[in-house]
Amino acid sequence: MTVTEADTTAAPVPTQATCQSTYQARVADYWNAEENPVNLELGKVDDLYHHHYGVGDVDWSVLDDDRGRGDTARRRDRITAELHRLEQAQADLLASHLGPLSPADRVFDAGCGRGGGSVVAHLRYGCHADGVTISRKQADFAHAQARKRSIDDKVRYHHRNMLDTGLPSGAYAASWNNESTMYVELDLLFAEHARLLRRGGRYVTITGCFNDAYGRASREVSLINAHYICDIHPRSEYFRAMARNRLVPVHVQDLTADTVPYWELRKQADHLVTGIEDAFLSAYENGSFQYLLIAADRV
Repeated sequence: MTVTEADTTAAPVPTQATCQSTYQARVADYWNAEENPVNLELGKVDDLYHHHYGVGDVDWSVLDDDRGRGDTARRRDRITAELHRLEQAQADLLASHLGPLSPADRVFDAGCGRGGGSVVAHLRYGCHADGVTISRKQADFAHAQARKRSIDDKVRYHHRNMLDTGLPSGAYAASWNNESTMYVELDLLFAEHARLLRRGGRYVTITGCFNDAYGRASREVSLINAHYICDIHPRSEYFRAMARNRLVPVHVQDLTADTVPYWELRKQADHLVTGIEDAFLSAYENGSFQYLLIAADRV
């Protein structure tokens, strides 16, 4: 049984009043209103709610119509479960780059959405986790999920701006953004991560970025920006902004080829398509868009 929206008001979520730009207010409004099945239905598989895409090879047998019996509902369930498996693989990949961590360590999940990434990190390492989202609705939902798992003493969510969290300086062994960097200025974001991380702490991001070796942002990237009201950054700016903020890359992995199968399957999931699938596939195919994992140490 999954947590319903009615459950999310049962306990308060820490809030810090921060100054928001008009754009940030629009982003908060967007995620407060969001009820996309591609996020909610996948999370219902095992109560791990993610707000990102997936990586890995697809089990294409999920597209079979149950041996010709035309069982549409069963086919949809199998596709949903497979897409969730791929997004869980992405979350596990990011978490694998955070360590080594101990149960005494604290980690920071910037732009945590409905909280799945913080839970993954806690289950993997036993660590304390603080997730921050600009959406009150998401923070309440995530807190209810942690309470349901009886881990709310170690996994907490905050309704705050990830650029100005108010969390303690130097208190975190690791931090990350999972597909949320495109909503903020990178210098402001990396400055906050550098403040929060202890010396030698690890920062990880998985993100879509436009390939500036290709040129300016392509038409497909512009369509993605409009769809998610975001501003995708060029690849080079990640490394420049990290260098300006005491974050030294130690591992860079191009996940573009690994995420294409996710999008190919999602395009065929009639109950989950959002209309942006072709833009992603075209951008990956023409080389104008890349999916990267970057791990960096705070010096």
